[in-house]
Amino acid sequence: MRGPHGTGIARFTQWLSVSTGIALAAACAVGPDYHRPKLDAAPAYKEAGDWKPSEPNDAFSRGPWWEIYRDDVLNQLEARIDISNENVKAAAAAFDQARALVAQARAGFWPTLSVNAGRQRGAVGGAATQTTDRVGISGNWDLDIWGQIRRSTESNRASAQASAAALAAARLSAQAELATDYFELRAQDQLQKLLDDTVVAEQLSLKIAESRYRFGVAARADVVSAEAQLLSSQAQQVNAKIHRAILEHAIAVLMGQQPVSFSLEPSPMRTDVPTVPAGVPSTLLERRPDVAQAERKVATANAQIGVAKSAFFPTLTLSGSDDYTNHAVSKLFSLPNRVWSLGPALAETLIDGGLRRAQMAQARAAYDVSVGNYRQTVLASFQQVEDDIVTLRVLEQQTVIEEAAVAAAREAEKLTLNQYKAGTVPYSSVITAQTTRLSTEQTALAVLSSRLQASVALIEALGGGWDASQLPLP
Repeated sequence: MRGPHGTGIARFTQWLSVSTGIALAAACAVGPDYHRPKLDAAPAYKEAGDWKPSEPNDAFSRGPWWEIYRDDVLNQLEARIDISNENVKAAAAAFDQARALVAQARAGFWPTLSVNAGRQRGAVGGAATQTTDRVGISGNWDLDIWGQIRRSTESNRASAQASAAALAAARLSAQAELATDYFELRAQDQLQKLLDDTVVAEQLSLKIAESRYRFGVAARADVVSAEAQLLSSQAQQVNAKIHRAILEHAIAVLMGQQPVSFSLEPSPMRTDVPTVPAGVPSTLLERRPDVAQAERKVATANAQIGVAKSAFFPTLTLSGSDDYTNHAVSKLFSLPNRVWSLGPALAETLIDGGLRRAQMAQARAAYDVSVGNYRQTVLASFQQVEDDIVTLRVLEQQTVIEEAAVAAAREAEKLTLNQYKAGTVPYSSVITAQTTRLSTEQTALAVLSSRLQASVALIEALGGGWDASQLPLP
């Protein structure tokens, strides 16, 4: 047989079950249901034209985006971003925090139950001291009739997804910044080699000028000019080390390391520039994490309108308790010692000085702000892709011209030096040819570096292979 205490708990549980059914049957969520803001996308990018990317359409599906550059060192560095970059770690922690807020909001769907037990000794007036034991169970349940909890959960869920998108954006940004710094560093390695070769060539030119001066077929001014040219190139040779060191430090910090513990050996720079298709503008809305983050913030703000609107309706709370109190533990669980209560409580705010209306206005304004931010984010993403496409397309055309210019400058330098040896031109012509050749090669190198960086920028602008379907459902 069940005792009085068992009967009380059973009734209390039965009451909760019935109340749950009533609440679910009666509940309705006030406020607008969410619809993504409309935004018309153009059928194609303006700057794409006849530009033909060098990678096939499934470039992103074969693995991490940076693998299209086929650089083992870059692959190793990129793999360390997720586990070492502090910005990515912070974004991951923010996502964990957002998921915890979803769990907190969902807890509001359920009643709170608590048990209590206590023993007290006391006396009234001159009466003998007595010991009083007390045991009980109580519960409260705020019924979500108007959907306040559901809208709060919906808002927190969208906010958590926005945090997940922010994490993806932080990861992509760090990866792209690392690749950009890496290619720029390799460009500095190539510049260093170019300057080293130039210094060697100009040392030879100086020896030629000195030899001609000793034989009396050249003026002392030729030697001085050759020395000045060599010293100028040596100064550039030394100065080039500064920017490489700064880039190496930046890469170290991106991987969460102190610069003192990180170094990269010099390596030749790649000469080809892989790129990926831009696709069509409409797909960009699903492929960029920052766009997804902005869209999820719109959903968050939309749900908050429902939360604000629910404040205009009364709240219904069901509460109950079942307590036993007696002076002897052996007789505690008996019917005469039982005190129980069960019932609903309805509450409605009558006068609030316009607080709820102001909160509703604030929620609607916040929604409008989020819609504007979303649309601006989309427009900025379109602009970024267009900018990177035109940059790559024009730089490819410039590369052809620069390569021809380098070849011509090298030939001109060679011919001018031979003419100087033959005594048909002054040494100033050699200096001009050498300066032109070095400047032309530096420009060609800068164009190649810019193309690689623009390639990375385009991949980042396209989302790096990310897709909104990867957003979790916390």
